Amino acid sequence: MAIEKTLSILKPDAVRNNITGNINSYIEKSGLKIIAQKKMLLTKRQAELFYEIHKDKPFFGELVEFMTSGPVIVQVLVGENAVSKYRQVMGATDPKQADKGTIRGDFANDISENRVHGSDSLENARREIAFFFAECELV
Repeated sequence: MAIEKTLSILKPDAVRNNITGNINSYIEKSGLKIIAQKKMLLTKRQAELFYEIHKDKPFFGELVEFMTSGPVIVQVLVGENAVSKYRQVMGATDPKQADKGTIRGDFANDISENRVHGSDSLENARREIAFFFAECELV
């Protein structure tokens, strides 16, 4: 199995509801390690650039507004098959379809405010990690 890195974002609703420690426990229990982490407030421009692949979708404006509505915690996770493992830990994008025992299944209430973001491919993980972190920050 391949050791990979993936990006995790604990979204403004997770920070606002003070459940970031609970979410991190799901990550750590899965065997993934948090090797970099920082709290930040995204600017509108940063959110637009980060979510640029969705710019033509009807939810883009709402997504940017939500992601800039409060602080987020960006993290780099590492472990065996980290991209797919974290996607399993997160659960389905729509919390109504997410299994219990997943982050979204246990903590999210709404598809637009679903607590976490995770890279959907190894290629996107590399791009997303580089967006937020310098190589020297990944320890």
